[in-house]
Amino acid sequence: MSKTRVKWIEGKTFLGVDANGKSAVMSSPDGPGVSPMQMLLLGLGGCSLVDVVIILEKQRQPFAGVEVEIDGVRSEENQRPWKDIHMHFIITGGSVDPSKVERAIALSVEKYCGAYATLSGVAAITHDFEVRE
Repeated sequence: MSKTRVKWIEGKTFLGVDANGKSAVMSSPDGPGVSPMQMLLLGLGGCSLVDVVIILEKQRQPFAGVEVEIDGVRSEENQRPWKDIHMHFIITGGSVDPSKVERAIALSVEKYCGAYATLSGVAAITHDFEVRE
């Protein structure tokens, strides 16, 4: 079991504290923090990148950078859940094998990333990647 908490700071600003005592500022879109709905996309990206980096390291791939750009479209219906999410992975490094990158991403989204498994029950999630020198 994991216990987190969110505390109101002032106005429309909140402080989220995870089970390990680490915090993140959240707010409405016009406030100083990340909006809770954007935090879901950030969580998806972070969760998947942790996996991808670990897998690429185990594959001994000489990458210099790993990032993911995430585009999300929300439903127009009440509560406006994420409807479509696209993840574009960008791996930098001169000698990185694209087939190993593809495998690392597939393992993340199909087997390891809990955020992906959670959000894929609500949204259609697609992904692609590119390797840059």
